[in-house]
Amino acid sequence: MELMSFSAIIRNLCFCVLLFSGTCCCGPPLVGQIRPGFQASQMEWVDHNGRFLLSNNSAFSLGFYTVDVTTFMLNIIHTNSSQIIWTADRRQLVSSSDKFVFEENGNVYLKGNATAWSTYTAGIKATAMELLDSGNLVLLGENDKILWQSFSSPTDTLVSGQEFTEGMSLKSFPNSNNMFVYLNISSGDMILSAGYQTPQVYWSMKGDSRRTNVSNSNGNVHSVVLVLNSWNFYDQNKTLIWQFVFSDNSDPNALWAAILGSSESIRFVNLQKGNLVPAEATQIPQNPCGVPEYCRPYEVCYLRGLCQCPFSLISNGNCRPQPLSSCSLSDSSVDFAYIGEKLDYFALGFDTPSLTSTVNACKEACRDKCSCTVLLFNSSSGACFLFNQIGNFRRSDPGLNGYVSYMKVSSDSGSRGSKNKKKQTILIAVNVVATVVLIAGLAYVGFWYHQKKNSLVDYTQETLEEDNFLDSLSTMPIRFSYDDLNRATENFSSKIGKGGFGSVYLGVLADGTHLAVKKLEGIGQGMKEFRAEVSTIGCIHHVHLVKLKGFCAEGTHRLLVYEFMGKGSLDKWICKNSEANKILDWNTRFNVALGTAKGVAYLHEECEVKIIHCDIKPENVLLDDNFVAKVSDFGLAKLMSREESRVYTTLRGTRGYLAPEWIKNNPISEKSDVYSYGVVLLEIIGGRKNYDLVESSEKAHFPSYALKKYEEGKPREILDPRLEFNENDGRIVDAIKVALWCIQDEMHLRPPMTKVVQMLEGLCVIPHPPIPSQFGPQTSLSFYQWGKEDGTAVEIINRGSDAYLSEVQLSGPR
Repeated sequence: MELMSFSAIIRNLCFCVLLFSGTCCCGPPLVGQIRPGFQASQMEWVDHNGRFLLSNNSAFSLGFYTVDVTTFMLNIIHTNSSQIIWTADRRQLVSSSDKFVFEENGNVYLKGNATAWSTYTAGIKATAMELLDSGNLVLLGENDKILWQSFSSPTDTLVSGQEFTEGMSLKSFPNSNNMFVYLNISSGDMILSAGYQTPQVYWSMKGDSRRTNVSNSNGNVHSVVLVLNSWNFYDQNKTLIWQFVFSDNSDPNALWAAILGSSESIRFVNLQKGNLVPAEATQIPQNPCGVPEYCRPYEVCYLRGLCQCPFSLISNGNCRPQPLSSCSLSDSSVDFAYIGEKLDYFALGFDTPSLTSTVNACKEACRDKCSCTVLLFNSSSGACFLFNQIGNFRRSDPGLNGYVSYMKVSSDSGSRGSKNKKKQTILIAVNVVATVVLIAGLAYVGFWYHQKKNSLVDYTQETLEEDNFLDSLSTMPIRFSYDDLNRATENFSSKIGKGGFGSVYLGVLADGTHLAVKKLEGIGQGMKEFRAEVSTIGCIHHVHLVKLKGFCAEGTHRLLVYEFMGKGSLDKWICKNSEANKILDWNTRFNVALGTAKGVAYLHEECEVKIIHCDIKPENVLLDDNFVAKVSDFGLAKLMSREESRVYTTLRGTRGYLAPEWIKNNPISEKSDVYSYGVVLLEIIGGRKNYDLVESSEKAHFPSYALKKYEEGKPREILDPRLEFNENDGRIVDAIKVALWCIQDEMHLRPPMTKVVQMLEGLCVIPHPPIPSQFGPQTSLSFYQWGKEDGTAVEIINRGSDAYLSEVQLSGPR
């Protein structure tokens, strides 16, 4: 017995050899169990990344995780994915010399200047601590009875087989505003809530339409377990009542984890494939605008992930106005700042109205409630909601009235003065203006002669003063001199592209930043108009729009400086004769198509001034190093003179992507961009240009061929034959249908870009596009009627003739 006891001690103690550096080295991490008397620190196990205990299958390890150079946390990590599945206490960090201690009295704790974490099992006979193959760290007593386990005190992650019961809680890491979110089981439902002063629920499983009712039981949820590719919900009697299938991957060997991240959503990860969210896995909530702070507080989230500040609240670059600093103000000193209307808020569906009345009564209720900061009122239902803290708003669904929102502010803060103060302000302003005018008049008379003698002012100085004024505007991008860009581009020696608006050159700044410098050609505007237009373009920021970083307006030179897109333009990646060595797979192509649609939708619907691109084509869709699509050359149509016709037809655009209204000299609208996008989408799907003489006469004009094959019920023949794809991937047919809707002859039949985004994301049903009954002279589709150089209509000719092909060739880019 003494020999066995000594062997156990030898197995669990780490004998360190002190090196000259003052650090210690130990043997390999222990496997399975540790015994009472064991101690470990990060310094002692630094050669093993702080890991000192492995599960028997080595899938999980226990050790010290580096937070920064000098502080650490005790956690369990999944080895293959490096995903942390449990942390002892995120609030208490330890140093490299602090100890993990398993005392003889049965207590396990982190020992530093104070106890950072403990199992609180002192006095209970414990025989071992074991890291199971499931990732569960357990403290064992006699007869292997579990005295404590990590699965019962989860942090932000649940793994397959881990039971999450009523009374437990997941807590995310804090977001950028230091706000936490929580997952709990409450009132028979599993809910997500924002950790404000008054918690705000923003999702529940009972309200999620994606769940499946397994039994007819109306029982309440008591526990939840990840089983294969679904979340299973059980009542008090362990009866399965709901299932939530989060992935199509039902591999029995998969090890899934549900992670509550600082993004305020739950994502599902197959740990055996690394810490990557698979494309087939869903997330909770599904819409990013359904979380508390996807955008900054008070911003409006729309189009599934774009953010915008209500214009009335922009002040000094901050979206959020100043709230009341205390509750001690009298009622007369409290006012309400208008935030916006047709809004929604993530917590409304899970909250009870404070009252049902009028908007004035809602304001009074907020005025009387000290903690109330923001109110939302629905004019249709009269529902009034009062909140003490607010996250981001979101746009209400189309067809709904939405809510109007106000924020409680001090009337002395300048948001809204009383009527008397307004009158006083007006009187003071009038007096000041009158005084200034009088002084200016006297000065003018006194210095008139002197001013007349010196009336000739150097033109260059005037221009410089105007430029300095414009450069002082916060909305202006960086202004570069021509010499700066000449040096950055090495005298414009590295040409990386040419578009309708000019040639593009690679530039490198002194700090190593890569730029794309476009030399505009055919500018029809003067300096002032050019700079004003650049100011407008520079204000537009979106993840799927190329960012304008600066400009040059010097003499006759007009240049625009953009962020450099490492993968170049889309046309180099999808066409059969492309320069790229790699063929984009279907998932990447679909994401490119969706990203492009989002970028164009933003230009049409979300900019302060609607922008019609006028030249959407693959050459104007650029890809960054991660193949994220960004639309370029937006807003430049106004800068070009109408005489510039070398690469444009009648007005604007590139042959092959022009909507019929361009050719017929009819008025255009954003629906003209929709048509061009439809042609681009077809090219992404088919991996070829819209017109290609190398193809047979049937396939030469790709939109015609695509329509024909869709009508014949052969949509797979439209897809690029080089692609590998899943036959069950419904996105392929959906994308084809969307493209055919976009290229409709009649403008009103084309969907708006916001609807295109929704259809591609699967948020609405895509009806079958109208298809002509046959192909030939009877068709009314516009791509059989391309205009000549003078813009006149072309007579429709039989598809099989050479004459037809010569006319259709007009639609191809030159």
